[in-house]
Amino acid sequence: MKKKEIFVLLHNIRSTHNVGSIFRTADAAGAGKIFLSGYTPTPLDKFGRPRKDIAKVSLGAEKTLDWEYAKNAKKIIEKLKKEKFQIVALEQSQNSVDYKKVKIKFPVLFVVGNEVGGIEKNILSLCDTVAEIPMHGKKESLNVSVAFGVGIFRMLNI
Repeated sequence: MKKKEIFVLLHNIRSTHNVGSIFRTADAAGAGKIFLSGYTPTPLDKFGRPRKDIAKVSLGAEKTLDWEYAKNAKKIIEKLKKEKFQIVALEQSQNSVDYKKVKIKFPVLFVVGNEVGGIEKNILSLCDTVAEIPMHGKKESLNVSVAFGVGIFRMLNI
């Protein structure tokens, strides 16, 4: 049986702790690859040395999960669209749908963005679906790594 292809794109994530956490969660959900774009920190520093701050949180997932850095998120999305990937952004927007109603088709790319500004509109416009986790409290959002965990596990029915 062919493994379902699940990829993740982290665009302009600031925190190394969020990156490490998402690596760990993506591994637990069975993702095959993570793309890092924009100014998202990578598991290796600019000298090619492992980043201890990411490794501490990811617990080694950065070594076992395939990853690739590309400055331009749009190019990654456009390439995967040509390969018939469904592109699902996890974001709050005017055209978002409740994440519990999203039907995943494989292969799939999950896109998450900056902790404060979210995913840029020009990137959101390339996505097939924008999934939103409804908020019921006074805060309008979850931490990006928490939202990613909640979203991916629910949308994949894990």
